[in-house]
Amino acid sequence: MLWLFRLLSHWPLAVLHALGAGLGWLVWLASARYRAQFRANVAQAGLPFEAARPAIAEAGRFVGELPRLWMRPRAQSCLGNVRVQGQDHAAQAFAHGKGVIFFGPHCGSFELGPQALAELYGPITAIYRPARKAWLARLESFARDRQNLTVVPASLSGIRLMHKTLKANQAVAMLTDQVPPEGLGIWAPFFGRPAYTMTLAARLALQSGAALLPVSCERLPWGRGYFLKIWPAVAGVETRETADMLQAVTRINQAIEAIVLSQPGQYLWGYARYKAPRKEVS
Repeated sequence: MLWLFRLLSHWPLAVLHALGAGLGWLVWLASARYRAQFRANVAQAGLPFEAARPAIAEAGRFVGELPRLWMRPRAQSCLGNVRVQGQDHAAQAFAHGKGVIFFGPHCGSFELGPQALAELYGPITAIYRPARKAWLARLESFARDRQNLTVVPASLSGIRLMHKTLKANQAVAMLTDQVPPEGLGIWAPFFGRPAYTMTLAARLALQSGAALLPVSCERLPWGRGYFLKIWPAVAGVETRETADMLQAVTRINQAIEAIVLSQPGQYLWGYARYKAPRKEVS
């Protein structure tokens, strides 16, 4: 599989996106369960189906662009076709000296986001959940571990490293809209319905005083590149002395909602966001 990724990494981005769009529609046509989940999540967000319809193809474009994003030479910058907005928000956050927590949803090119942020504000520590398939886990580890970007699994040692990173006024990055294992989240509203939501970002912010900065990385049409936007810091998250975990997680979810509503055609609506958490196997 690695040889195929290397081969495709040399193809033009527009071609990979075109192939990916076809893949996205094939999956849509092949899976009634996927279609039902997609439509239910769109309706829960209060959106008409037409607003989210482009996300069918965009889900495939995400897969199509992975070879270029993962196989990019280590010395080659990823910022050549990335337009950046909101760097003043990051500058203000780092000025407080307590570190920055970049977070976002599974929307747009969420694989490119951490790579771009690492070039702009590295070193950055990003947390992820390794793939279950061994070959894919090896590929992910190889592709994501880059200069100024350290990827760590969602484990106790990884969380300790994130605390150390923030203490040094550096940045961490994570996706906060995935369902965590049982015991690592709380039920909080997401588009008006309780969703089991990770508490890690909130806990890190409450314990360290780090700023919570939402980030989106929109995929531009016709392979023209990407638009990385750093949103204003999440307000109203109190310090540990008066910590309200539900309030903090709810505000994080509200920031995610704002990103999704700004680009509904690029969110992964087919994800079972409202499912019950799984139990971790010890």
